[in-house]
Amino acid sequence: MSAPPRPQKIRPAIELRSGSVTVPVLRLLTADIDLVAEQFAEKIDQAPEFFRNAPVMVELSGLVASDVDFSALLSKLRALGVQPIGVRGGSEDLHQTAQAAGLVVFEGRSEPQAVYSGSGETAAPVEAAPRSEQPQIDAQSAEKRTRTITQPIRSGQRVYAQKGDLIVMATVSAGAEIIADGNIHVYGTLRGRALAGVNGDTSCRIFCQDLQAELVSVAGNYRISENLDDSVRGKAVQIYLQGESLIIEPL
Repeated sequence: MSAPPRPQKIRPAIELRSGSVTVPVLRLLTADIDLVAEQFAEKIDQAPEFFRNAPVMVELSGLVASDVDFSALLSKLRALGVQPIGVRGGSEDLHQTAQAAGLVVFEGRSEPQAVYSGSGETAAPVEAAPRSEQPQIDAQSAEKRTRTITQPIRSGQRVYAQKGDLIVMATVSAGAEIIADGNIHVYGTLRGRALAGVNGDTSCRIFCQDLQAELVSVAGNYRISENLDDSVRGKAVQIYLQGESLIIEPL
């Protein structure tokens, strides 16, 4: 009597992991989709590589209007080269309309985000969510974690330090992105993008030995390379918020 055949082992085809993604948040203050697209295009022009094919969350809490043409909004945003992934905030009616257009409703979720307003600009249909809505980090009580990177961060790579600071002991290449809930320290040349305080902590700072960044941001207030003053370009600097202004000063 022959033995029954052994079942073949099935090679795993997928793997599920938890993770965090930094997502720009587009806060709507009007249902005028043409105006939204026009002003968002101006923001994109300031940092085109950062927004290229970027996922975007649409924030609805600033809307007074009870109806939004989400199909038109999706079309406009995709034409600008960004990929809307869902909505949050706003009324139940808006949620139902958004879902009918194929958008996911993110309710009660707290994911790292980057809300882009531009430093020192007036209110517009694309602006940062109110500071009170951003979770604040109490340095005395929150568990701080520091992530240290000793190798160069190359173009296309993204490094995120969750719930703490990020220390990079090497160069951050153009096209690379470093992100932290806390402070960022770069002991080499910073040529890519650096985003500190992405969960809204306005006390965070960026320190680097050689500033040649494509974009720097603290708690959503950003500056792009074209707007860097020659007095700080290529220098050792610290970057921090003073009110709503992003300050870059030599060390």
